[in-house]
Amino acid sequence: MPLRIAVFGQAPFGRDVCVRLAEAGHEIVGVHVPPDGGGRPDPLAAEAQDRGWRLFRYKGYRRGGRAIEERVAEYRALGAELNVLPFTTVILPPEIVDYPRHRSVCFHPSILPAYRGGSALAWQIIEGATESGISIFQPDAGVDTGPLYLERRGVGIAPTDTTASLYFDKLYGLGVEAMVETVAALAAGTAQLTPQSEQGASFQGLLGDGDARLDFSSDAAALDRRIRGCDPQPGAWARLGSEVVRFFGSALEPGEGAAGLAPGTITAVDPSGLRLAARGGFVRVAKVRRGDAKRPAHESGLKPGDRLD
Repeated sequence: MPLRIAVFGQAPFGRDVCVRLAEAGHEIVGVHVPPDGGGRPDPLAAEAQDRGWRLFRYKGYRRGGRAIEERVAEYRALGAELNVLPFTTVILPPEIVDYPRHRSVCFHPSILPAYRGGSALAWQIIEGATESGISIFQPDAGVDTGPLYLERRGVGIAPTDTTASLYFDKLYGLGVEAMVETVAALAAGTAQLTPQSEQGASFQGLLGDGDARLDFSSDAAALDRRIRGCDPQPGAWARLGSEVVRFFGSALEPGEGAAGLAPGTITAVDPSGLRLAARGGFVRVAKVRRGDAKRPAHESGLKPGDRLD
């Protein structure tokens, strides 16, 4: 039996999940998307407008004020039987999360309980995980701690993966299918919940610019992982004098690395990128951003002998 669904999300992933649910016959009674930040229009919001779905653009649902009361009442008037949270950055109050008959389902890009938190993709790469997957769960009062509807495992993290490639090339389609499958099971009355184990649980906070700074006391492998984990956002960085330089498109190269060279020294620049000396090897970087411009590393103005700090 089709369900009346309220969607809280954004981005292409949120759009694709929402479209698939509508195509499966479910009724989309409301779409909640944060306001645009001044860039391109959000794909989920644009889809909602095109299809005539009721669209709500709230930055947040703060407690202790009239706004939350009004927004909860507005939401409840939609008559949703299920909330679907396909790509959600807004913290929702329990008055919304727990209200529908089937409560809520949420997507997470890791094998829970590992890598709870809002930057799970980046931290998996930074910390050297070799396997990823996706989890669909019912939110509770914790951060990504609710019981599981389903998981998909066995997604390898390659030594060349960035946050972008892990998400878009490997987990995106898997996540869309899993969300649609979970909603179908709820509609059919066959969905089952399994409590999360705390064995192997971990939580990593949102990746900030401080986390993206390169520490040249780390070895080459760790530097490479941090650059890939911060690619495309916010971009791992170091200083050249007082200037912030950000790096993208990293690859690890064997060699003696910083033997006789200070770690962070640029040893070569050519059309394949620039090469940084590091402990135990070299790091090859394809693109660099100085100021607002991202360009191929060999066009960046950086040269052999420059030392980053």
